[in-house]
Amino acid sequence: MTSCGCLVVEKVEDHGGGVARGKGMAGCGCGFCAGDRRFETMFPIYVMGSSRTRGLLDVAAGDPIWDAVKSEARSEAEKEPILSSFLYASVLSHDCLERALSFVLANRLEDPTLLATQLIDIFNDVMMNDVDIRRSIRLDAQAFKGRDPSCAQFSWALLYLKGYHALQSYRIAHVLWNQGRKVLALALQSRISEVFAVDVHPAAKIGEGILLDHGTGLVIGETAVVGNWVSLMQGVTLGGTGKEHGDRHPKIGQGALLGAGATILGNINVGEGAMIAAGSLVLKHVPPHSMAVGNPAKVVGYTEKEDPSLSMKHDARRDYFEQVAGSFSEDRSNGKCLLCKKCRELKLR
Repeated sequence: MTSCGCLVVEKVEDHGGGVARGKGMAGCGCGFCAGDRRFETMFPIYVMGSSRTRGLLDVAAGDPIWDAVKSEARSEAEKEPILSSFLYASVLSHDCLERALSFVLANRLEDPTLLATQLIDIFNDVMMNDVDIRRSIRLDAQAFKGRDPSCAQFSWALLYLKGYHALQSYRIAHVLWNQGRKVLALALQSRISEVFAVDVHPAAKIGEGILLDHGTGLVIGETAVVGNWVSLMQGVTLGGTGKEHGDRHPKIGQGALLGAGATILGNINVGEGAMIAAGSLVLKHVPPHSMAVGNPAKVVGYTEKEDPSLSMKHDARRDYFEQVAGSFSEDRSNGKCLLCKKCRELKLR
């Protein structure tokens, strides 16, 4: 526990036989980590949870991400003395990650009529009183460092990556929206769009462990839902198809990877662990763990066991395409489809 009372999240799940407590994600029953320990390496302290999951104090565990950020900032200040004042003001003068993030975002988003000091007060009030957002900013930081090769340190996400800045600014706007402060949330959304070139409606629902790689040109509509562990590249659009009201935007399953410039329109589902190739236009449901490519997008194959959002593999396995290339002519001549069985199972034909 830091001096400001930062929480470390533990898993609290009731499976009918009592409450299981402990760090890590083993046995949470989420389907992602059951029998698979890779998440404990990637997310050792902070765990995925629903809005009903709450943090528990773990004084012994501390806050390893904040500790890493401070250590990195001290090291960088020694290497680049010209940045020492910036690093002190942004990181080293604060007592927790939430306050440092509030300072960074406020100074990025301020304008002549909405001062940084005012924004800092708003941001601190939101983050210091919301356990979910405090967990999410750490899971997101781990996602950036774990999946983006250009993000070598946690402090880089906090200080320099506008995808991370835009995502955390959205999270604050989302809390304000749900508190009924919709005008302030919309004003913040407008400023986020101007500064970061990322336009996410504050009513949209976005999970934890999210990577907005680059972020530029990203658009997410009002009723869109993005699950946990999703990776979104630049230029992705989760939009509607017209002037209809109500639930009208895509629902993205956990572990999905949306390639650069992918456009997904309408109230459709992209299944868990699916991969949408760069530049694709998706107008129909995409099955879980499948690969959709083209304009309009079609399912061309199925992903490996590991979720593409974590591996960041933007293509199918080489042997799959070799199989397709070698069998295409023969299958067409026999009136067969290479994916007929799957197509029938998924009712895609």
